[in-house]
Amino acid sequence: MEFDGRSATTEDLAGLALCNYGHFTTMLLSDGRVRGLSLHLNRLARDCRALFDADLDLDRVRRLVRRAAADTPRMVRVTVYAPGLELTRPGADMEPHVLVTTRTATSSSLPSLRLRSVAHRRDLPGTKHTGLFETIRQRRVVQRAGFDDALFVDERSRILEGATWNIGFYDGDRLLWPAGDQLPGVTMELVKSLGVAASTERELDLTAAAGLPVAFATNAAVGVRAISSLDGIRFGTDAVLDQLSLHYQAIKGDEV
Repeated sequence: MEFDGRSATTEDLAGLALCNYGHFTTMLLSDGRVRGLSLHLNRLARDCRALFDADLDLDRVRRLVRRAAADTPRMVRVTVYAPGLELTRPGADMEPHVLVTTRTATSSSLPSLRLRSVAHRRDLPGTKHTGLFETIRQRRVVQRAGFDDALFVDERSRILEGATWNIGFYDGDRLLWPAGDQLPGVTMELVKSLGVAASTERELDLTAAAGLPVAFATNAAVGVRAISSLDGIRFGTDAVLDQLSLHYQAIKGDEV
């Protein structure tokens, strides 16, 4: 765990722990490369401007991420926050700092997901911020009810996004992506660009989703992961999921 390129101290982390005001992105670093690196960096720059009214030195971010390179793939999280931010004066000018943390990347394929829908819309859904309390709570609730994860829908049962991933569907011809307030995921954008099938974005509610044959989740940790059920409705498998996964894994990535 490194804070601005040195080992993080308790004092460095206190502001993040107590105020929890910041933003982040998580990427898979393998052989010194990251798929969609420019998209991750653009996200950091955009969110830093939105939360701190400040520009982020992206070249410095790259140098800090480069330090996390190892012999085996790692998930690298870059968190941007202001250690000096105070609850009583959040409007003060603050200099954002960078915390880099790592964890072991998933090395084997994961089973398909069993989902339960939950009426929930994240605060500032277009920003990948550190305010994860309700996201984690909803995930905990559905897991204790026997499901793998939560799918967020709005008050009209329109599908938005997963807890930490985007959802897509395949109708036998096209990839369908729900329109609505959600975080535009880096992996989702990369999958759209693969050319395996045409992509269309449109409003999808739970009733419409029940009539689709295939569903899948996307995020940087797993790439493309099949979804087997949603609220007890079963989805099938299709060769397109294997194609999406293979084409995605074949993306060489950008050198950090």
